[in-house]
Amino acid sequence: MEYKVIIEDLKNLVYKWDNIQQICEYIILWAVLLWASDIHIEPLSSYVRLRYRNDWELKQILEYQSFLHQWITARFKILSELKIDEIRKPQDWRISETIEWKPLDLRVSTLPTVHWEKIVMRIVDKSKKIPLLSQLWIEWNNLRLVKKAIWLPNGVILTSWPTWSGKSTTLYSVLTLLNQIGVNIMTLEDPVENQIDWVNQSQVKPDIWYTFAYGLRTALRQDPDIIMVWEMRDKETVDIAIEAALTGHLVLSTIHTNSAAETITRIINMDVLPFLIPASVNLIIAQRLVRRLCTCKKKMWNSEIWKETLKNIKSAISTIEKSELEERVWDILKNPFFYKAIWCDKCDNSWYKWRLGLYEILEITPWVKTMILNGSSAFDINNEAIKDWMVSLEQDGVMKALLWLTTLEEVYRVSKTQNG
Repeated sequence: MEYKVIIEDLKNLVYKWDNIQQICEYIILWAVLLWASDIHIEPLSSYVRLRYRNDWELKQILEYQSFLHQWITARFKILSELKIDEIRKPQDWRISETIEWKPLDLRVSTLPTVHWEKIVMRIVDKSKKIPLLSQLWIEWNNLRLVKKAIWLPNGVILTSWPTWSGKSTTLYSVLTLLNQIGVNIMTLEDPVENQIDWVNQSQVKPDIWYTFAYGLRTALRQDPDIIMVWEMRDKETVDIAIEAALTGHLVLSTIHTNSAAETITRIINMDVLPFLIPASVNLIIAQRLVRRLCTCKKKMWNSEIWKETLKNIKSAISTIEKSELEERVWDILKNPFFYKAIWCDKCDNSWYKWRLGLYEILEITPWVKTMILNGSSAFDINNEAIKDWMVSLEQDGVMKALLWLTTLEEVYRVSKTQNG
């Protein structure tokens, strides 16, 4: 459904302002119908702004008068069982809803601002199936490296990058592949996003001192084969995870860093002894999500591509092992062209529809182990790994742009490069 239809419908309801309950229901309903991942309700100086996040981009839906915000905030607090009279500090909880036959979890977070409380609701569709590892766009040698690492009997596998980059989806896909009747899998999550049969999933609760570190110690007494820790937040959790890997367990987790190589620096900065990293870590996966081109895409010929951009593209993929590049990519490289986005009603004039992953996968090879023990920087480790055929995030993105799945603008937006 088009945004303009949603806006008009909500405007008519909001401007009547006589049914706060219905307004709140419609705010959630239209977000679900538009496949939004987040709802932002932001009080400003003279009005309140409602925005939905869809495929990374925040889109404004409407503005309404400030006096309504207090009542809308109170209604969402009631639904999520938050304290209505507490406006001085942030609160968060969740709403469980069924909308359009979809079971949903809405994670509600409030934040005091100078004008009133801002509300953000993250929408988790519990009806969605966990994708298979082969459906995550982990391609070429990257897929081989992941499968090789997850079937090892012990070690640590880390996924890294910022929030909403698909890290948890990757871990869930790995767990689904490993989930067999003869294996004891335990997870420590915050919160439990997807429930998996045959997997023992536990949600940490820091307010009662049930932290990741405490839960990990307890999990190790439950005879686990595989443990997934939602996030490596502190030194204690990292220490216990490394100890678990060294004593015969496979540990999966996430960590917030800007690249695969920087994950090593991050762990060392947590005061972990450097010699423990090559002894325990098997693989580091850095990933980002880019928007996929809508079917309204249009071919961009060589004359429309800057010469410097073409030069940078060829330079970017020059270090990729030839066996990595599909025959189709090599054919395109002989006379390269890309697609650019145009507008249509199907993508609501946003050029893109849905998303796909870009991946940078660092295998802890003997050479990388030596560099870690010698105290090499993340920059040096990254450069040497690329020389040793690691596919960087930019390279993976350029190859997917060559396969006409996304645009160069999207690739360079998430890979933080200035090329082109």
